[in-house]
Amino acid sequence: MSDVRFASFAAPGAKRQSFGSLSYAHKDAIRDEDKISPEKAADKKHISALKIIFIILCFCLLLEGLAYKVVLPLMRYPAIEFSGIKNYSEQELTAVIYSGQKSSWLNFDTGRAAAALSSLSAVESVSVSKHFPDTISVTVTERSPVALTFITMDGRSVPVQIDKNGVLFSPNAESPVSDRTIPIVSGLPVEHLTDGMRIPQKYRRLIDQISDIRKLSQKYFAAISEICVVPKEYGNYELVLYPVGSRTRVLTDRSLSEEALQYMMVVLDIVKSLDSGVSEIDLRYGSVSYRTDGRWRRP
Repeated sequence: MSDVRFASFAAPGAKRQSFGSLSYAHKDAIRDEDKISPEKAADKKHISALKIIFIILCFCLLLEGLAYKVVLPLMRYPAIEFSGIKNYSEQELTAVIYSGQKSSWLNFDTGRAAAALSSLSAVESVSVSKHFPDTISVTVTERSPVALTFITMDGRSVPVQIDKNGVLFSPNAESPVSDRTIPIVSGLPVEHLTDGMRIPQKYRRLIDQISDIRKLSQKYFAAISEICVVPKEYGNYELVLYPVGSRTRVLTDRSLSEEALQYMMVVLDIVKSLDSGVSEIDLRYGSVSYRTDGRWRRP
């Protein structure tokens, strides 16, 4: 067998280079490229520090904004907004709410404020609520008078109003005590006034009747100066009406209605046309009689 020899195809005089030496040369080149100069490294550190400082400043500004918008309003005195008030002033009700000592929104007690306002005899109902971050809303419903009476306190006669539920309450300085459509009711067994006090149960029907008549378009009570309650036996009562501008009084039963008042006005005009000296007119028991010169007559 003859020997087979492989010839080298390298050019004459060319230097041989192994694959391993090429690989190491390539790696050294990559390492040289990855190397960063000290100046570039310092710049990167400065940029990173500036980013951190910027983030910290933004966070501080956010905290300051929250403090001004949230924390400080919670700690200062709240703004109180009232609705529904007619005869009271905001200053009067604010003084009642705080009772001489203010509190922040965070420590504001809505229950205590509502109880303080409800203690006012002229307040029927009240609602107090807190609104974030610094507002208190107060909705007040005041009592509306349907009648007026007088009681004696400290030796003087004091006006007291009566609402539709028979609750007695002292009129506020701004209350319409002089409203001519609010009738004066005398003779009620009320000797003193306490908060939330009501007239006796048997007179509630009279207040209901007065309330219904006042809702009518015709202002009947503008023609009546006083309604006097006259107690009778067995717990009953009758009424004596005093027309405005007349010395004649009208006796009637306990039923007070629009028809009864219209009938009274007609009879009053007829009787006055017959005799100008009439002192009393009696509409009880389904008949009409009048008294003049001390004698009872019939028209």
